[in-house]
Amino acid sequence: MNEKVEKQNRLVEILSTAKAKYIVGTCLLSGIGIALPRIFHVLAGSSAGATFLPMHIAVLMAAIIFGATSASIVAGSSVIFSYLLTGMPTIERLPYMLIELVIYAILLSVFNKKFNSYISLISTIVLGRVLYSIVLVIAINILGLPTYGISVIESIKTGLPGIIIQLLCVPFISNFIKKGIGLDE
Repeated sequence: MNEKVEKQNRLVEILSTAKAKYIVGTCLLSGIGIALPRIFHVLAGSSAGATFLPMHIAVLMAAIIFGATSASIVAGSSVIFSYLLTGMPTIERLPYMLIELVIYAILLSVFNKKFNSYISLISTIVLGRVLYSIVLVIAINILGLPTYGISVIESIKTGLPGIIIQLLCVPFISNFIKKGIGLDE
């Protein structure tokens, strides 16, 4: 009986380390990054991803809670596994979506070290779109790659509801989780 209690205490001790929280949190946010777009597509139709940007939510939360590496893992796993499981994003858009999400992951992680989450997120949304525009210009004009109708201006117009959801929810939820798991400074 005493040995069983010791094993349970050891497990609690292991799971309460920052490294364990990081690994488990990254895995959970990756799952959310795969599931949330599917839920939005089922509830609101095939254009829901472009409108509500559900995959972005998990990446942005990972950036605030755990940093650039976690957020980049969430971005990559969300895009790739979502494609493998659901066919979305399409194979043509997959590399662009991956690049876009990694840009946001890195920017928000960097900004969040210097500013509060709200200022960091606004800065990320603006600068991220600028950098993503540069990626598209390079893809089209220098590399001669097709962009399959991807337009930053159109994605901003279409994704405005998602951007609003991000601004209203991501910093609040992320900071709540960060405090709840004991990772706040």
